[in-house]
Amino acid sequence: MNDFARDDDIQEILQETETIAVVGLSEKTYRPSYGVSKYLQSRGYRIIPVNPNYDSVLGETCYPSLIDVPEPVKTVNVFRNPEYVMPVVDEAIEIGAKYLWLQEQVVHEEAAQKAQNAGLTVVMNRCMLKEHRRFGE
Repeated sequence: MNDFARDDDIQEILQETETIAVVGLSEKTYRPSYGVSKYLQSRGYRIIPVNPNYDSVLGETCYPSLIDVPEPVKTVNVFRNPEYVMPVVDEAIEIGAKYLWLQEQVVHEEAAQKAQNAGLTVVMNRCMLKEHRRFGE
């Protein structure tokens, strides 16, 4: 298995990112996507929710797909089951994202390799909240 979670990549993403498009962000407060995004928002990151089921989450306009986000996106954080990751990777590549973060239990080697081959820095099977706390960002 490729190492898609190197510490230097994680630190770079956390330091270089200001805005995070969160694919699969739910308005349900008990979902990990909500808790992680709310934490990151409280630490100064701007969250752009990407979920076709909502108009807004965490006080931000929600978009049905990455393609629909009307501004440049550098970092894409994915809370989707692995079988739905490849289309997200295709969109992340299409919009010119720089970083792809696949949350814990979101493991898709082929999709991660495709993103990496397209020039994205990839973190897979790691929680952005836990990594933020670990590095004390």
